[in-house]
Amino acid sequence: MSWFAAHLIMSIRLKAKQQRRFPVWENIVLIEADSEKQAFQKAERRGRLDEGDDDGTLTWGGHPATWVFAGVRKLTSCEDSQSPPGDRTEISFLEFELDSVESVRKLAEGQQVKMQSHERFADSPRSKTGVTGNHRRRKLA
Repeated sequence: MSWFAAHLIMSIRLKAKQQRRFPVWENIVLIEADSEKQAFQKAERRGRLDEGDDDGTLTWGGHPATWVFAGVRKLTSCEDSQSPPGDRTEISFLEFELDSVESVRKLAEGQQVKMQSHERFADSPRSKTGVTGNHRRRKLA
């Protein structure tokens, strides 16, 4: 069994009101699986289980709402995928490109900056391409 970090995209959808903005969360969950394919399937299952309206009690801004699972944005194997994650284990990563050292400093301080994301999970897992380890691509079986 290996360990994977799955980036699940969840959003809020209002039930009876037109939306102009869509609150989105990227939830990163640990998955233990025998293969990347199994990890992806387990991640999708987890995302679908998180969908719903909390038995009709979920509201957003006072309006009835529901959680919607949009998909698995990224799947990475943990730093040491054969050992359980522990203290200081890298479980996932995000890669950005910024335009200046000043922007890097602002990002580190939690300030808003313009950035370009460089994701290596751009191809749909349904097309059998994924990410393994840190920055290594290969075809899935």
